[in-house]
Amino acid sequence: MSVFSALDWAIIAIYLFGVLALGVFLSRRVTSDTNYYLGDRTLPWWAIGISVVATYVGALTFLGGPAWSYADGLSVILIHINYPIAIFIVISVFLPFFYNTGIASIFDYLERRFGVRARSLMSAIFLFGNFAYSGIMLYTTALVLSYVSDLEIVPSILLVATVATTYTLLGGMSAVIWTDVVQTTILIIGAVLILVLIVAQLPDGLIGSLSELKREGYSEAFKFSTDPSIVSTVWTGIVAMSVYHVTVYGANQMMIQRALSARSIGDAKKSYILMGYCAFFLFFTFFIIGLLLRILFEGQLVVDENLLLLEFVATLSIPGLLGFVAVAATAAAMSSLDSSLNSMATVTTIDFYQRFIRKEAPPKHYLLVSRIITLGWSILIVIPALLFIGSTGSVLELLSKIGSYFVGAKLAAFVLGFYSKHTTENGLLIGIGAGFAAILGLDIFADVAWPWYCLVGGIVSIICSWIASVAMNGFSTDYHPYSVRGEQARFRRENLPEKEGGWYVAPGKIDRASYGLIAFFVATLVFLWLFQSFIP
Repeated sequence: MSVFSALDWAIIAIYLFGVLALGVFLSRRVTSDTNYYLGDRTLPWWAIGISVVATYVGALTFLGGPAWSYADGLSVILIHINYPIAIFIVISVFLPFFYNTGIASIFDYLERRFGVRARSLMSAIFLFGNFAYSGIMLYTTALVLSYVSDLEIVPSILLVATVATTYTLLGGMSAVIWTDVVQTTILIIGAVLILVLIVAQLPDGLIGSLSELKREGYSEAFKFSTDPSIVSTVWTGIVAMSVYHVTVYGANQMMIQRALSARSIGDAKKSYILMGYCAFFLFFTFFIIGLLLRILFEGQLVVDENLLLLEFVATLSIPGLLGFVAVAATAAAMSSLDSSLNSMATVTTIDFYQRFIRKEAPPKHYLLVSRIITLGWSILIVIPALLFIGSTGSVLELLSKIGSYFVGAKLAAFVLGFYSKHTTENGLLIGIGAGFAAILGLDIFADVAWPWYCLVGGIVSIICSWIASVAMNGFSTDYHPYSVRGEQARFRRENLPEKEGGWYVAPGKIDRASYGLIAFFVATLVFLWLFQSFIP
């Protein structure tokens, strides 16, 4: 049933025209492949930080977040309390390595450290994972438009893919980041507006509703169960998901590429620190929305939990509201989709086309190839989007579970590269295979929640890589130049300054500002305890 008015369509049209116009405007600055990948490293840190936030906190959170907490309660916030810890590790170790080398693809590092096979394998794993990721995002956005309007799901998929592809193809990284700024602003306004409207509709008010949720056990944030089959516990949140998010932000081209577009290492780190402080509040807002919707819908089972938020908005009959919410959800999705398309084009061009097909070509040639590849990926991701039609359950949880299969391999490759003296390329490849086998075994034969896939896959990959390397090649006497020890030795040998603008350039060093993230992590735990304790 369509409830879309002419005003709603006008709001959608203005938004779509605006992001397309911004892409066209920024396209004039894109004259080389470097411009396309990194925005010529002239982008301000706060805009990059907002883009980092938007890339992960997208439509899957806008729709899937409320769906997840509606079904499982506030304990799902435990999956997302670890961002300060993850960011602390990433800016201390991962970012300096990638920034110092001046690379556009993080998998370039793996060739320097291990070899071309390791680089190609991890690039392929990234592309496959993002292929599925992009399909889910595309489907989620189309689901919004299809639900609130007269458009069928397939035309909705094609419309969203066309718009996101157009401005990403034209404007590259600059378009991605500046549209993310606009889209994140819309997302936050939409989330706050919806929360206010929900509170206004609660029959017993906010406090009374929270009390009812507490009696039903849905407001309980902390679960200390040691049962490995439970997804959201204190242990999965602090231990397993910290590993997951270190990999998401440290070994993920889609995220790191934003930081590499910063003007300096300090700006790159500040952009990530912004994410470390913002993520908790955004996820908490969406999970609270899901809890309160449980009161309004009286906990009823629904066909598709991801549509709960839209069903609520449709009941209000406020002119233009449904259009604005649809724009907020669409903006959230596009902020992730554009990032994914740009990063996949970057990896495909640099790690495969430039590496194996045409090594020496003018920058404009690689720019053209990157745009063609962007178009190609935008067509391909329609396939998984179509396959997800009719799926139910939280898309946020689904995406997280899919991502958990690849975390172990990524973690092993980069952690061993940074810290292991003895790991070789052949050993690494064997270890990655063993890690995938371990995860597959857990999924088939054991009742273990998906967050533990990250930790198990990573541990198995690291141990097997090390053992295989030593067995085949023996022990190494020196650290590799592209390890943390090797890089620190280079700084001492060449008498290079460890800091630039007050921020550490050398990897493995902790900036003073980073300690604020640890304090903030503790503060979020205290906040959740107080929130839970003071509900009557």
